[in-house]
Amino acid sequence: MKLLILTQYFPPEVGAPQNRLYELAIRLQKKGFEISVLTAMPNYPQMEIHDPYKGKFRYYEEMNGLKVYRSWIFVSKSKSVFFRLLNYFSFVWSSFWSGWLRLGKFDYIICESPPLFLGLSAFFLKKLKVAKLIFNVSDLWPESAEKLGIVTNKLFLNIAYRLEEFLYKKSELITGQTQGIVKNISLRFPDKITYWLPNGVDIDFYNHANVKNEWRKENHFLENDFIVLYAGIIGHAQGLEVILNSAQNLIDKEDIKFILLGNGPEKSRLLDLKRNRRNENIFFFETLPKVHMPHVIGASDASIIPLRKIDLFKGAIPSKIFESLAMKKPILLGVEGEAKELFIDEGNCGLAFEPENAQDLTNKVLQLYNDRNLLRQLGENGRKYVAKKFNRDFIADEFLNFLTHHQS
Repeated sequence: MKLLILTQYFPPEVGAPQNRLYELAIRLQKKGFEISVLTAMPNYPQMEIHDPYKGKFRYYEEMNGLKVYRSWIFVSKSKSVFFRLLNYFSFVWSSFWSGWLRLGKFDYIICESPPLFLGLSAFFLKKLKVAKLIFNVSDLWPESAEKLGIVTNKLFLNIAYRLEEFLYKKSELITGQTQGIVKNISLRFPDKITYWLPNGVDIDFYNHANVKNEWRKENHFLENDFIVLYAGIIGHAQGLEVILNSAQNLIDKEDIKFILLGNGPEKSRLLDLKRNRRNENIFFFETLPKVHMPHVIGASDASIIPLRKIDLFKGAIPSKIFESLAMKKPILLGVEGEAKELFIDEGNCGLAFEPENAQDLTNKVLQLYNDRNLLRQLGENGRKYVAKKFNRDFIADEFLNFLTHHQS
């Protein structure tokens, strides 16, 4: 069975969709699929083409046996909507031509959304390659952009919603990263086949037993420091000001340290806020390659998983949950809805705080700080829970079984 994964984001970029798609592709290939990946020149999140891809219109490489075809993309550090759209549509255009001229026929094309617009390339390639389209939705765009206030132009939103409807209707299968996404699409398009294709974790790679505890010392943290980690995109959706406000509440607890590791559009503003307040208990670090993340997570005591307090995020499951739990680190979860039901109520893997409520987060940090037995027990629960329910091997096997049954 031949399968093409069409995605704007892929390693060596660091990020949730990059890791998720790569790990799925590797596992499906081991199960006998013939996998090809059509993706952009790596540039995210710095918005600068990585070496050795600079100046290339197309590029081919193999990654652990995966055939990876790359095509040109326009990148700019500008945050304007115009340049962001230029970024998206440049890859829509180049991926179509590259897919048409360089690649053969496929049984399935999996298109990663967002960006939603990439579905245009997927639709035309599906026609040319005589393939079935699987539209993989990791974020309900444009709904999320509208509710976050990122996109406000009514004409543009109307066009985007119409495009979303068109692409869903032209897909043989719609997969969603969360049960909330799947339910939303099923209610709006009851005649379409949907499938929950969750994120997960490689429990062998994220294994506390394999970690060298050097990261604290290398970065001048003390052995008895209580480190609370946020690792991920520093963006609008996360509402990361709650961490800085909580740190301000705990300024007198000198051994409680907050780490924000990553990059994104909100980073400069949060750095200014830290400087203005002179918060000495907050530390910012640049994004690190995946290979370093088990050591960083292993050096922490707990992880903060926040999102803004809007109804849209009640169906969200941030990917950083899985790695922390696999490393036996409890989570401080500022996400309502599905994530809380799974990882707090069912899995008992951490403590929940009200999204954007800094005092509630402060109380939960102190609860773990003062009760190390609870800290350890929640960590043990987390490892067992994700190993049982969100193991990437199990997820790939289930998806393969579904496709095989669906094809027949």
